[in-house]
Amino acid sequence: MADSDTLAALLQSALAEELRHVRKLIEQLAELLICDDHFATNYVEQLQAFDLLVQYTDESAALLDRMAAGVGSHDAVTTVKLGAVQARLRAALGKAG
Repeated sequence: MADSDTLAALLQSALAEELRHVRKLIEQLAELLICDDHFATNYVEQLQAFDLLVQYTDESAALLDRMAAGVGSHDAVTTVKLGAVQARLRAALGKAG
């Protein structure tokens, strides 16, 4: 039986792949909506939210990959590029002690 650290790393890697799949689905939906002139013209700000969602999923997947590779939680969070996400993750780590 695999030890818990190995299982955690495998699960983190699997979750990172799931997030990448979500990112692809979001990108496909955004491309479809952008092709609709009426929608694209009237909902520009909402369409920009798709880009932010893609960035969030990329950052989350990358964080999980770093942790699966054995990088410690604090160090893994340090390289998160989106400041608001990094701040929320640091706050979550701060609650642990």
